[in-house]
Amino acid sequence: MDLYDTRGVLDVIEECFSGEEEADEEITITRNKLQEKVEEMENFAGHLEEIFLTVEENFGRQEQHLEQHYNDVLQTLSQRYDDRAARLVEEKKVKMEALYGQLLGCGQTMDSSKELIEAAQEVYRSQDKRLFLQAVMPTIKRIEEFAKEEMDLTLCTPLEFHTAEDDLSDVKTMMDSINIVPAPSAPVINPQMANSATQTSLRVRWNLFSDDTVEFYELYYKPVLEDAPVDHTHGADVSKLKVKETHCTVTDLLPNAQYELWVTATNTTGISPASEKALYMTVPSPPAVKRRECSSCPEAALIRWDSGNNNPVDSYTVEITETDTRGVQCGGAESIVAVPTCQCLIQLQQERRYMITVRAVNIGGPSERSNPLAVSTTGTLFHLLEDSAHPCLSLSEDGFTMFYGDEELPLSALAFDDDTFARCVAVLGDLLPVRGRHYWEVEVDDDTEFRIGVAYKDTNRNAYLGATNTSWCMRHILTPTRHKYEFLHDGWSPDLRITVNPVRIGVALDYDGGTLSFYNVELEQHLYTFHCHFQSYVHPCFALDNPGALTVHNGMETPGYTLL
Repeated sequence: MDLYDTRGVLDVIEECFSGEEEADEEITITRNKLQEKVEEMENFAGHLEEIFLTVEENFGRQEQHLEQHYNDVLQTLSQRYDDRAARLVEEKKVKMEALYGQLLGCGQTMDSSKELIEAAQEVYRSQDKRLFLQAVMPTIKRIEEFAKEEMDLTLCTPLEFHTAEDDLSDVKTMMDSINIVPAPSAPVINPQMANSATQTSLRVRWNLFSDDTVEFYELYYKPVLEDAPVDHTHGADVSKLKVKETHCTVTDLLPNAQYELWVTATNTTGISPASEKALYMTVPSPPAVKRRECSSCPEAALIRWDSGNNNPVDSYTVEITETDTRGVQCGGAESIVAVPTCQCLIQLQQERRYMITVRAVNIGGPSERSNPLAVSTTGTLFHLLEDSAHPCLSLSEDGFTMFYGDEELPLSALAFDDDTFARCVAVLGDLLPVRGRHYWEVEVDDDTEFRIGVAYKDTNRNAYLGATNTSWCMRHILTPTRHKYEFLHDGWSPDLRITVNPVRIGVALDYDGGTLSFYNVELEQHLYTFHCHFQSYVHPCFALDNPGALTVHNGMETPGYTLL
């Protein structure tokens, strides 16, 4: 196969791979679109379900309302029926008693008539003239007297019953009120639920008494500002939403803000009283990682950040992702949750690269991720702490170089505080708060007098490095005849001489081994080792005894010759 054919085959293969890549990209785009559609359908289905539940609840309330009203009407009518039946029974009793009395009077009259008739017949049949004359006159007199008595032949009581109409106006009112729904009671707004917010939205819920019927709700909300009046419910900054359900998502809000919310319910009869007010919070703003204050070593990293939030933050979540040299994720991801302060010491694996972000968390949910911080565990990384620097020192923007100028400033022009060095023109590096080995290098000039080493956090700021028992350092002194080097701790140094002036010095700290060693990097030459059991964690420390500059190099892998 000649060169031309080979190139043709390579072109075909390249086109195939290119086509495959384009197809994969199209498949990925299509899959993402389908996922978006599925999410939209799921959200729509969830919304329909919520509406269905709301309609069902309103129907249940209306049904219960109607049933209660009809039961009240039937109970009232039944009571009226019982009252009227009782009155009829009483009227019947009175009529029957009157008729019975009249019937007894008629019976007595008829008995008297019968007695007179029998007496008259007996007188009439008498054969004794003398007895007839004696009895006839009294009998006639009795008949005359009976005849004079007038008989009342009319009924003493009417046969008709009294049928006066009952006053059913209250029943009519009740019947009319069936179609009149009572005004609802004040809703009860729920406290904010966890993870119910974003930077610009809030998910709000409330409850209503079961026997209330509601056509719609009105949700009021306003931001809580420090300089705002204590209570202006309907001020100019109050916003309002009209919704059908007992929940609502409020959008277009301020991030990292508190909002006061309350709700009313409305139906055809009127508006309910307002609910009690509730405080809701949008999620915090993303924290800002303080790159200059972050440090790392082969086994861990100390991450510091600034919250940047005026409102309370409950905790922070640190997210760790393993990456390759290009910053692309290549390993697992994990999170450290419920971090209470704005710093976190993270245990990591050696010889790895990580991307670390931080989220702030409150009741509303987590914030967006902070700006990412790339961390490598190939070596120890730290920055110079500006807060500890002597006023005559200047630090570079990247936090790795210190400068001591020629200009002499009067003490009155220098600003000192408790953390700054006052006598020694020195500065501390970040604390190295992880047991194990640490390594960094310092680049110096031949004509610069310096001190480099480590010191406890509470080392005396009014003393020189190496002059107390809280610091260990290598010192370079220029004399008229030679370069002099001292290895100072508590003011004492061994008597030794270095023949080749190091311009790049390696510093190796071994907490577990209790050693602090110094090396000439260019010659891979060991210079001196302090042996000490460090009682607590130490800071790298640096000082300039005359004008000049000093640069720290760190983050590199510990050289093998320092481990021998």
